[in-house]
Amino acid sequence: MPVRRCGAIAPALVCLLTSLTAAQTPRPAQPVPAPPATPTRADVLRGADGPFRVNNDLLSYALNIRIDPERRLITGTNTIRFRMLKDDSRIQLDLFANLRVDAIRLGTIALKYEREFNAVFVDFPEPLRKGQVYEIDFHYSGSPAETGRFGGIAFRKDASGHHWINTACQGTGASVWWPNKDQQRDEVENMRLSVAIPNDLVDVSNGRFEGKTDLGDGYTRWDWLIHYPINNYSVSLNIGRYVHFSAAVDGLPLDFYCLPESLEKAKRQFVQATSMIQAFQKYVGPYPFPRDGYKLVEAPYSGMEHQSAVTYGNRFANGYLERDWTGVGISPKFDFIIIHESAHEWFGNSVTAADVCDEWIHEGWGTYLEAVYVEHMWGKADALTYLNGYKAKVRNRDPVIPPCGVNREPPQDMYFKGALFIGTLRSIVDNDRRWWTLMRQFYGRFAYRNISTADVVAFFNEKTGKNLTPVFDQYLRRTALPALELQFREAEGTVAYRWKADEQAFAMPVKVGRKDHWQRIRPTTTWKTMKFTGRKDEFDVATDLYYVNVVKQ
Repeated sequence: MPVRRCGAIAPALVCLLTSLTAAQTPRPAQPVPAPPATPTRADVLRGADGPFRVNNDLLSYALNIRIDPERRLITGTNTIRFRMLKDDSRIQLDLFANLRVDAIRLGTIALKYEREFNAVFVDFPEPLRKGQVYEIDFHYSGSPAETGRFGGIAFRKDASGHHWINTACQGTGASVWWPNKDQQRDEVENMRLSVAIPNDLVDVSNGRFEGKTDLGDGYTRWDWLIHYPINNYSVSLNIGRYVHFSAAVDGLPLDFYCLPESLEKAKRQFVQATSMIQAFQKYVGPYPFPRDGYKLVEAPYSGMEHQSAVTYGNRFANGYLERDWTGVGISPKFDFIIIHESAHEWFGNSVTAADVCDEWIHEGWGTYLEAVYVEHMWGKADALTYLNGYKAKVRNRDPVIPPCGVNREPPQDMYFKGALFIGTLRSIVDNDRRWWTLMRQFYGRFAYRNISTADVVAFFNEKTGKNLTPVFDQYLRRTALPALELQFREAEGTVAYRWKADEQAFAMPVKVGRKDHWQRIRPTTTWKTMKFTGRKDEFDVATDLYYVNVVKQ
């Protein structure tokens, strides 16, 4: 797409970053994965920490918008406060190209800007100074296009024909409906959100409700204050004929919103939020956003982890869209969306991946927390059964961590393989009391921070006193699972063993032998030998505790 200029021509943006993903050495017996598609210029602009992003630090947003449902029109202003980290006269913001930039102002000064794809480069008449705080008003308008998995922003109607407008823009980008610095590395410290809508509708958004104001023209403004850092895709609108009921757990307010016809079903189903909060506070840490409370909001799609305003569309039934999600008979015991999407309050919203390439920090841990909830409610045996049910969903076609610095969604294995790897990590620790301590320490270390996989690896290396880097790399940066190769020498009463892995330094303990009397061995990628007086078919590997392949020879 040609560059569209509004004002002075600025220097070209240098965006493409070197991938952090290790080069893959495929096994000869497996097909070589196709190389990733060359990222588009638009994906680089969205995903890279270019020079006009990293030169400033976001402090706050104040988004004030008006929505005309009939015309599907948004008009508004985002007041953006930021601190400069170096002297510079340009910053990068983002707004989808189909929406108009009406004006960008620094006080009374109209700023020039340049648009390329969905990026907006804002130019200042004089260099902004390092350490100084600035505030600009970004005025915009237009009719956003419905796009992405859940629509990005969707203007729909409920079964009674009333307007029902919702946002869900993870991956697509929050700039599909409002102007912002559309990446995950830099979050605002707090945010105000004001939404003017027709008087007969209700807006439910993130944060603490501050009140509503009748504007006298058929519109009412709903005001919300978000007290904590928030990633852009979590900022949420839910506009409809919502009714409200509430509860509390350990002093934390729980607010529930649904359409009138769903009220009785919601009262029965949403009670699971109480046991969810109790489970995750016990095993992970305190609910991250107490000043904003916890909300669960009915939506016309399956669900999304919008911070302090989790959206729900799971048909008010257990399982996932009324399916046994892991196929082992445990999913029907609980509501998948309430548990999984709420788990992201801890991992995804509080602890956030700085780059989308590390999204397993959201999805792998969020999926693992489903098993944590199962363990809290029904015990460890059911949790292991539930978690191992995910093996059927793993594809092992691409590394969990794709190239960084571009806007590219990681493979679905970030959910399932990510969770199974975390279960394996627990077995490496091999001490449940120690594991739960590590879980709480891990969350506590990185709460309200934007982190990378390197931060996760460094934490577990430090706390376990082991070099787990090759283990993390094998599961997250390689495609194939580690395989425990076993060679039986029954006449000698021995079995030789080693790991076959792409990471030559891969060394992971594993439990083998007989299920009623496991022996913990420490294989490496070179052969070792152990005593075993029995037949090959009597030698087991604890594959319910470690996500590995086993090759018996």
